[in-house]
Amino acid sequence: MAQTSDTASLMGMTPLEDLEMSQFSPTVLGMIADFFKVLSEVSRLQIVCSLKSGEKNVTQIIEITGLGQANVSKHLKLLTQAGIVTRTQQGVNVVYAIANPLVFPLCDLVCNSIAAQLQQQNQQLESLKVFQQSF
Repeated sequence: MAQTSDTASLMGMTPLEDLEMSQFSPTVLGMIADFFKVLSEVSRLQIVCSLKSGEKNVTQIIEITGLGQANVSKHLKLLTQAGIVTRTQQGVNVVYAIANPLVFPLCDLVCNSIAAQLQQQNQQLESLKVFQQSF
């Protein structure tokens, strides 16, 4: 986050980490919502995950994800427009790579949160089983 703070300071802006969510304008909140919307689709998450190990062309992404060519191209366009993925021409091939490295720590946070919820639900289920056995 230090890079964000430095950039914001250079631009005469308040760093985002110094603001409360309630201080964000509807425009900024809309941008945040749009970012999450892009990541809220399973196929796009598959594509992002396929790029975690490094840049790939469309054929490689199709092989890894099992998605169709038209589907992959459509989702790559959206991911590129959102600034999550970059697109680079290398000869006759187009190569895609992760542009925003914060995507993976963000996904890790979400996965850890879901794992904690599932663990809590599992504990509640086990308690229910013990309760049922007492009858």
